[in-house]
Amino acid sequence: MLIEIDDPDDPRLEPYRDVRERDLVGREGMFIAEGEVVLRILLTRSRFDVASVLLLESRTHALGTLLNARCADIPIYVVTRAVMDRIAGFPVHRGVLALGRTGAAPQANDILHDLPARSLVLGLVGLSNHDNVGGIFRNAAAFGAGAVILDGTTCDPLYRKAIRVSVGAALIVPFARVERPEGMLDTLSAAGFEILALSSGGRESLAQTRRAPRTALLVGAEGPGLPASLMSWARSVAIPMAPGFDSLNVSTATGIALHHLSTI
Repeated sequence: MLIEIDDPDDPRLEPYRDVRERDLVGREGMFIAEGEVVLRILLTRSRFDVASVLLLESRTHALGTLLNARCADIPIYVVTRAVMDRIAGFPVHRGVLALGRTGAAPQANDILHDLPARSLVLGLVGLSNHDNVGGIFRNAAAFGAGAVILDGTTCDPLYRKAIRVSVGAALIVPFARVERPEGMLDTLSAAGFEILALSSGGRESLAQTRRAPRTALLVGAEGPGLPASLMSWARSVAIPMAPGFDSLNVSTATGIALHHLSTI
């Protein structure tokens, strides 16, 4: 239902107020999705419920078919540019925001159990950069990874910027959290996954790597990389590079590795 609002102090817009500040402090079981592409994925392909949508009045025509089909019981607040920018606290160039509900967090064991016999999953350890996490989720969707498992220190894939960088992939690729990296190893092993650790110091060249039917690729933060305890336990693989340079952005490296592992 379209609801036109011209008062920036209207309490119905409160969840959208000061978006960047709330990105930092959290939204207590809610998240913000931004942009038309992300909204389409949220409404048609994700497991998450939508609480409301906030649109610029100029965007309602282009999104009319989608909104009529998917938002019969969802309030759609329509505002002017001045109202949206004042509410959000910055210019929302895309003119499309939505409020989603995170729901109950799935368990890693359940996600892994439901995957087919031949599956490729990712394990993220210590990734605190939302751009990298968003890029990795985009790679995961592009190369058919069945799930992403996060350790306790990896940032939230449902952070607004992570969702945006992922182009909505964070809303459709299943993910779960295992607090300790060692617990991630135990969980993946119990589910029958062979574990590969991606590192510039890996003992095996990625080009020569052959994967098991169920394979998990672990990646760590740029700089520190994966903990030594994980590196010693898993098969370590490296992407060969030109002399004098030994590292890539973690999202780029993960995309290269996923492409190789998804085609062998």
